[in-house]
Amino acid sequence: MTDAPYTIAHDGPVATITLNRPEKRNALSAEFWDDFPSVIEDIDRSGDTRAIVLASTGPHFTAGIDLAAFGNTERQDLGAARGLDFMQVVDRMQRTFTVLEEARVPVIAAIQGGCIGAGVDMATACDIRLCTADAFFTIYEIEIGMTADVGTFPRILNHLPEGVVREMAYTGRRMGAEEAERRGLVNRVTADAETCLAAAQELAREIAKRAPLAVHGCKRAITYGRDHSTADALEWIRLWNASMLQQSELMEAMRAKQTRTPGQFAALPPMRRLSD
Repeated sequence: MTDAPYTIAHDGPVATITLNRPEKRNALSAEFWDDFPSVIEDIDRSGDTRAIVLASTGPHFTAGIDLAAFGNTERQDLGAARGLDFMQVVDRMQRTFTVLEEARVPVIAAIQGGCIGAGVDMATACDIRLCTADAFFTIYEIEIGMTADVGTFPRILNHLPEGVVREMAYTGRRMGAEEAERRGLVNRVTADAETCLAAAQELAREIAKRAPLAVHGCKRAITYGRDHSTADALEWIRLWNASMLQQSELMEAMRAKQTRTPGQFAALPPMRRLSD
């Protein structure tokens, strides 16, 4: 369906989610914001997927929020009631990208063309970003008279100097692929969308060869260490390995390395629903 907000494809342990509204520059519709968190959670829940790739169709990664899709949600309520309603909507939208950060498995963004507005929020919530030579990033919200609120500032400051973020936020200027790589916002620049997606999927497959529990531990430890003091992060990793380190996984990883054969690791346990 050309009007579906995204498609999902599974290739063994790698899941690829592709934004699929090229005629709208992959603007993020109301349906996307409603459904995307549960899609990520469902993929993560089974334990079968070991890495997720986010990609898109058409010339741009995403134009950000589809403002037209939210036109019919405007309320006539005044005062605190309207403010509370707005806060609840933004809270749900923020959650849409927080699920990428909270997923047990790494998420890799394959970005081509424009990564605009909420697209920056999405990309910075991913673990790794690859982009095409024609890619650009812009905190576009200032151009429409608002402050970015879905997740840009808490996350992009982990990747770019504060002064650069302020310049982008205040002016809406575009950061091109070369600058994004030089400053550390993206891991790698590729020639075009096809090679970008191929590189992202190859990296996902490489990650998927490793012990899933160790990869999950790395993701949690990196995020925790980023947001906490060194002392707190050291204590956290002591507790994690004391609780989670598996001797069988260590032995299998060493066997796989010595024999140069794929490791046979246990999948992450399925996440159980309270009703199960």
